[in-house]
Amino acid sequence: MGLTAVDLFCGCGGLSAGLTDAGIQVEEAYDCWPQALDAYERNIGAHAVPLDLTDIASAVERVSGVGPVLLAGAPPCQDFSTAGKRVEAEQANLTTAFGQIVSRCRPPAFLMENVPQVRLSATYQRMRGAVADAGYSLVEEVLDASWFGVPQRRRRFFAFGYLGNGEGGMRFAESLDRAKSSNRLTVKQYMGDEIDIDYYYRHPRNYSRRSVFTVHEPSPTVRGVNRPVPPNYAGNRLDSAPPCQVRPLTTWERGRVQTFPRDWTWDGGDRNADTELLIGNAVPVQLAARVGAAIRDAIDG
Repeated sequence: MGLTAVDLFCGCGGLSAGLTDAGIQVEEAYDCWPQALDAYERNIGAHAVPLDLTDIASAVERVSGVGPVLLAGAPPCQDFSTAGKRVEAEQANLTTAFGQIVSRCRPPAFLMENVPQVRLSATYQRMRGAVADAGYSLVEEVLDASWFGVPQRRRRFFAFGYLGNGEGGMRFAESLDRAKSSNRLTVKQYMGDEIDIDYYYRHPRNYSRRSVFTVHEPSPTVRGVNRPVPPNYAGNRLDSAPPCQVRPLTTWERGRVQTFPRDWTWDGGDRNADTELLIGNAVPVQLAARVGAAIRDAIDG
């Protein structure tokens, strides 16, 4: 039997696309956001299903019916993100739901992706204890995507759980170490002639921060908003060029920085708010592919 997976909180499909690139067959994917499911079906396939994952019993029944080798997911991270209020509330409950589904279904392996700050949360510590009680050995890694095939300094946390002894986890960690590139990937190295500018604007969280970047370095983290240059913005001393001479990346360019394929289609036109949020929330495809390859090594030995 081949290596199969189910993708919880699939969004527009970044994690599923990367796992597929790694040779893992995603049998079903679940989300409750119609725009995300539409993008997933349009670009990956018709196996994305609307499902409220806070309904644990229904989710367990559905996942158990598929019987995947790998249960993967990226629960929404707004409650843990440095860009958010970092108050453990409704979104944090989705991390709890992920752990409960894993513990009740007990697939041979699971993978959870989130922001690095999740490690410090009481919610994650409870989830960690629950999957350990269910028999999983756990490997936890914080990866900078720019070292793993993505032209973006996006730091993300991965928890890989393997049912049984720790040998699978050791193989996973060793494979990830081998997958790390010798240099960070820049936007220009990845996109080549697809991008015809040298500098671009990325709206800062506050104006004490840099906002203009060059394509000859990795991008900062692609977020869920894509704002134009404010008319009165005077720039920052760390900017790579004057803000009056640059533009934001287009929606398509932002998708490419997230390493979605060239032919991936986004609905709603440039800078559509829903599309920008889908892109910003996604797991970068090539990061997911390298993590997926490490999972294959862990399970196949």
